[in-house]
Amino acid sequence: LTTGLLHALVAEDLPGPGTVFLSQDWRFTAPVFIGDTVTAEAKVLSVHESKPVTELAITVTRADGETVLEGVAWCYTFSPDSVG
Repeated sequence: LTTGLLHALVAEDLPGPGTVFLSQDWRFTAPVFIGDTVTAEAKVLSVHESKPVTELAITVTRADGETVLEGVAWCYTFSPDSVG
């Protein structure tokens, strides 16, 4: 569940369509239970100057405010012409 949200976030919103993970360094810091509501957030830490590579800070929190996942991910965004 938790990592599925992150894949959707990266592929659909930030950076967006055509984006795949190059690497992830995630830590699961608390459990998520059936019925929990979770929110995934990404913050851009850096953008490579000559390549479509982005470094993101990733956080997933439960509705009670507890962080359940945190870490960093590197993403590559394919050009629209090369996707699909």
